[in-house]
Amino acid sequence: MSSLHDRLMVIDGLVFCSDGDARTLRAGNVAAANVTLRPPVASFEDTFDAFATWRARCADPNGQWHLVERTSDIDAARAAGKVGLIMGWQETKALGDRIERAEAFHRLGLRVVQLTYNEACAVGDGCLEPRDAGLSRFGHEVVAEFNRLGIAIDLSHVGERTSLDAARASRRPVLITHANAKAVTNRPRNKSDEVIRAVRDTGGVIGVCIHGFTNWDGDPHHPPTLELFIRHLRHILNLVGIDHVGFGTDFAAVGDEKAADAFLEMSATRYRSGTADYVKAFGNSLAKRYPDEINSPALMGRKTDALLRAGFSEGEVEKIMGRNWYRVFGEIWGDG
Repeated sequence: MSSLHDRLMVIDGLVFCSDGDARTLRAGNVAAANVTLRPPVASFEDTFDAFATWRARCADPNGQWHLVERTSDIDAARAAGKVGLIMGWQETKALGDRIERAEAFHRLGLRVVQLTYNEACAVGDGCLEPRDAGLSRFGHEVVAEFNRLGIAIDLSHVGERTSLDAARASRRPVLITHANAKAVTNRPRNKSDEVIRAVRDTGGVIGVCIHGFTNWDGDPHHPPTLELFIRHLRHILNLVGIDHVGFGTDFAAVGDEKAADAFLEMSATRYRSGTADYVKAFGNSLAKRYPDEINSPALMGRKTDALLRAGFSEGEVEKIMGRNWYRVFGEIWGDG
């Protein structure tokens, strides 16, 4: 691992689940991560339980986590040798039809929200929804309220029309925390050039992803690789420029891989239309969802090494590995 990686502010745009064990993130020199607090199908009660659990972890003086509500908290987490927890959701179902709930969740620490998961909800359509409808009337209210509160809007799993509508409606930067370019790999979860440019036009950041569902060419003899990740990165860079790219691994940060089993089973069964070919080719284990070179957060330094080998300057690597997230979070949260 390069000495540069040890000096970087590394921010992961998306960790899809965690059992509270931050050791692999710390081993990978991750300063902060947007962690999905609970599965997209969680109940309203489970949502509050997740906030209580995570806030207790962050309040523990001997714990591994530091709650991030503003960018200065990321600096504080680094100084304390902890991982900054950016509380995130991958859908908006817990809002129900009550927009006032958004402020309550923001006060609990919620800072990043994906408008939809793979299917339709009251806000709009996800990327696996065949009708591809746009942002709903309630969705426009949600975008406006998230802008007011300073909750970052994530479009990673969001459908094409809903993504474009949300980008046009937002007064603050919007994000793609973990997806790739459809022009490079035509996978359901990837984004069109039009959506990628629309995110750039808001001042947002696109988190290029190593996860196999986005970073695979469809050949069962060719598993996902860091080389293909670099291809996606170069394509997106050509569209938006160096100030608008980051990364989102879609890793799990767990001490026991069984903690991720519910997520793995959900994606392989409930969302088969977007995952069945990949699962058939490589199985449904956690490690096989990523390139062999980097199948754990502890190996994050290999991404830095790959970027340097690909010819990126140290300044460019610094932006890709975290500084662009730091900047845009500050702009959205109102402390930049």
